[in-house]
Amino acid sequence: MEAHRIRTAQDCLDAADDRTMPFPAIVGRLIEAGFEGYVVDYRRNTTTYFLPDGDSVVLANRGSDGTVAERFDPQAIAAQVRWAQADPPDYSYAAFSRSVKASGCAGYIVSFPGRRVLYFGRSADIHVEHFPQ
Repeated sequence: MEAHRIRTAQDCLDAADDRTMPFPAIVGRLIEAGFEGYVVDYRRNTTTYFLPDGDSVVLANRGSDGTVAERFDPQAIAAQVRWAQADPPDYSYAAFSRSVKASGCAGYIVSFPGRRVLYFGRSADIHVEHFPQ
């Protein structure tokens, strides 16, 4: 993968952690760089960014406290998504990650063409969130 795309992915990952760019701006920047989506894996603490031609780059996440709970709670995950979308002063990606992991989220898949995020649990239970209109 080209160095400028890797740098863009890393910058967006850092911006989510540092709260220096909102999610819609991160999505826009990744789309502009040619990415079609990414996968966050809380068990491996990685994020993989994908191009349409199949090329990808795996970056290390900063990680968050806690482990992925066995029981998947889609309502609790949906509540955390609403909290993130509201972007209150107490929001942080680390707190979001800690909470969804405690709710059984093992990771999530972001699809730009599909305009959705699929949250998944250890038992392959899922919760789908569509991008806000």
